[in-house]
Amino acid sequence: MDVCVLTLFPELFDPFWNHGIIRRAVQGQKIKPVTINIRDHAKGRHRITDDRPYGGGCGMVMKPEPLAAALAEAKAAMPSATTLLLSPQGRRFDQALALSLASEDGLILVCGRYEGVDERFVDQHVDGEISIGDFVLTGGEVGAMVVIDAVARLIPGVLGNDESAGSDTFCDGLVEHAHFTRPPTFEDEPVPDVLMSGNHREIERWRRETALMRTVMKRPDLLAQRDFSPQERDILEKWRRDIDRLIG
Repeated sequence: MDVCVLTLFPELFDPFWNHGIIRRAVQGQKIKPVTINIRDHAKGRHRITDDRPYGGGCGMVMKPEPLAAALAEAKAAMPSATTLLLSPQGRRFDQALALSLASEDGLILVCGRYEGVDERFVDQHVDGEISIGDFVLTGGEVGAMVVIDAVARLIPGVLGNDESAGSDTFCDGLVEHAHFTRPPTFEDEPVPDVLMSGNHREIERWRRETALMRTVMKRPDLLAQRDFSPQERDILEKWRRDIDRLIG
């Protein structure tokens, strides 16, 4: 997948491309990253990329001309790519959207700064807006890295085991089950016996049960519209019987 980031601070992405899973994806040519400096497309001696908002108000607004010129450079190399603006007003980014974006031919991520981006650029050049949460960042760069990281690991061949992405938290609507590794006992707490049993059917049931339990405790909102599987219904019925016994 071709990935292009339009930013005023391309140097922020140098360490991002060169570490961890993203580095492996780049080296394996699973993603082909480019950063374009928006300021390179600004005119005049001072390369101005922002100006005061019409109508007054605090802060500055990113000018449309440098953004459009930077995007034109990206589109020349990636004509079928989808252009997304990182924006607090955008669609909330989640695992389902990451999975959808992983099937795109390419992504162009526009990183806003200051008070925002001239709306004419958004209307005429942006395919969609994405928000990574209901909070405000200094700029879209961190959000772009979040999107790239989440999308890249869903591209076949990026992870060492492609099944890993399919078992992640949120992939099936639940948070992930609890994990344990060596040593078998840590600070007097042993690994659950079922994980040492070698009984894969029981291990799978335990993992599903702990995933349900952790979702109830940590993210109950995820269960509001869930269509529970027969196995999950069995687990929930067992909990109900246990609770009925406890409360008499």
